[in-house]
Amino acid sequence: MTKQIPRLAWGVISTFVLFVACSRDVPANDTESDARADLRLIVISHGQSSDPFWSVVANGVQDAAADLGVRVEYQAPTSFDMVRMSQLIDAAVVSRPSALIASVPDPVALGESLRAAVAAGIPVLGINAGADAWESLGLIGYLGQTEYEAGHGAGQRLAAAGARQVLCVNHEVGNASLDERCRGLDDAVSAAGGRASVLAVDLADPDDAQQRILSTITNDRAISGMLALGPAGAVPALAALRSSGRTGEIQFGTFDLGPEVLRAVVDGDIAFAIDQQPYLQGYLAVVLMTKYVEAGIMPGGGQLIRTGPSFVTAANAADVMRLTEQGIR
Repeated sequence: MTKQIPRLAWGVISTFVLFVACSRDVPANDTESDARADLRLIVISHGQSSDPFWSVVANGVQDAAADLGVRVEYQAPTSFDMVRMSQLIDAAVVSRPSALIASVPDPVALGESLRAAVAAGIPVLGINAGADAWESLGLIGYLGQTEYEAGHGAGQRLAAAGARQVLCVNHEVGNASLDERCRGLDDAVSAAGGRASVLAVDLADPDDAQQRILSTITNDRAISGMLALGPAGAVPALAALRSSGRTGEIQFGTFDLGPEVLRAVVDGDIAFAIDQQPYLQGYLAVVLMTKYVEAGIMPGGGQLIRTGPSFVTAANAADVMRLTEQGIR
């Protein structure tokens, strides 16, 4: 059972954010600057900063590091590779950072490395992926959205729009977070008398991914809904949908934001995009861990802190686009 953040904890977070906002104009005192000169955080994610989603996370990390005057290293494997990611965590433990921030897309594959970090006395905060595993791994908290609930919410919206046969386009099968999104989608659509099926695609070859999606929605005319699990997957899915001539006939939603996704929402080709606030995941993670290292404090004493989901539709997509251009949405 997931725990929701209490009002008191939000008060603590608000205080942190106010502190950081003020730090741009009020220079840190010499004692604080000296103390932070030795503070080093490592962020390890399963997604690369070149990805539209993870670039926003990286922007949040970098901005928080600059605002607080701490050293932060952002690392990721060159592809979705749990062996390489576990090696990055192991190397980080050897380097003895002040704290570690990590996404946990596969708790089984990464569990040994993360437990070793905790056993070494390094505080670890989970972000983005791993909402159901952070406590069992010994992490001090988790910052992100709960993926099953997000997928379920997407399914409810698609079902309400009339979709009964829904395609879940999964670009990282084996990523526990994405699998949970598809599971939540299926449960919601099933409750409305329909079903969801998973189509695995490999975004290392976007053209092939597009063709696989196009072939599926062309050959199965019963498909009336589709959900992409990220902006990188939404782009070939959107191209396939437009090529099929079924735009408007198939209700299409996606996780996460990006310029092309938001333009399609404004144009009505995408019904909604789910925003989990990646900038906040990166920014607030650095703020929280900095203050944890300095003072041993964490909202609620350590818990799941939700950054999403929220839904971007045609009603608010234009406003969000302006923030996307700044790299913070």
